[in-house]
Amino acid sequence: MSCEHATAAGGQTAPQEFEENNLSEVKRVVAVLSGKGGVGKSLVTGTLAVELARAGHKVGILDADITGPSIPKMFGMSGRHAMGLGNLLLPEISDHGVKVMSSNLLLKNETDPVLWRGPVIAGAIRQFWSETSWGPLDYLLVDMPPGTADVALTVFQSLPVDGIVIVTSPQDLVSMIVAKAVNMAEKMNIPVLGIVENMAYVECPDCGKKIEIFGPSKLDAVAEQYNLPILGRMPIKPELAAACDDGAIEAELPGGLLPEALASVEALPEHEAPEPDAGA
Repeated sequence: MSCEHATAAGGQTAPQEFEENNLSEVKRVVAVLSGKGGVGKSLVTGTLAVELARAGHKVGILDADITGPSIPKMFGMSGRHAMGLGNLLLPEISDHGVKVMSSNLLLKNETDPVLWRGPVIAGAIRQFWSETSWGPLDYLLVDMPPGTADVALTVFQSLPVDGIVIVTSPQDLVSMIVAKAVNMAEKMNIPVLGIVENMAYVECPDCGKKIEIFGPSKLDAVAEQYNLPILGRMPIKPELAAACDDGAIEAELPGGLLPEALASVEALPEHEAPEPDAGA
């Protein structure tokens, strides 16, 4: 027995990709995904964006977590609003040059709830890609919503995603979380670059010992089970949480948090330029 949702999940009749407008030139698209919420996808997305920008790359973030956006606040954009250029939106630009498009930048107040149904949310993703003037970007990071439902399908079927970074935490559900994300990536035929474990440990301020407050990590076993690289383990750092809350992640993020993830993203090849229209 089949249905339109099963067909879409199988990728057999995937919808046409959203077109890129002529004021955007995005070379690589990377989605940051988890099988559940609360594991720190936005923190990992923000960290990767800052590290890529520090390495000299032009970086943008498409905040696909439409109903729970946190990227604008993290990058000091609270109270700011996206402007328009003709029929296109202009992303907001952080103090250090990271471009951001998010539903919070379209609301009158950032605390207003986003009471949109699935088709409207899918339309917002299309608007953030096709109707936003991104300009030249080396990397566009897509901060995904929790889980593997409608928005994830829309992103993976309609945007030219080059790779996925899976984010998890050191708890008993880690295997199920990774399995959901890996299975979806396989159905969408998109490579998984690897796994980042967030909240991996706390570092003692006196002796520097790493304390695994959620118990021993299961990441090594899970990474081996799915044959995936480990792209890093991020600690719990109160000062990092405070920097995100204060909109100061760019200024206060410690260097070298995710070197393996950074290297994996930087190794992605650029999109091939479209062939000229033979009839032109």
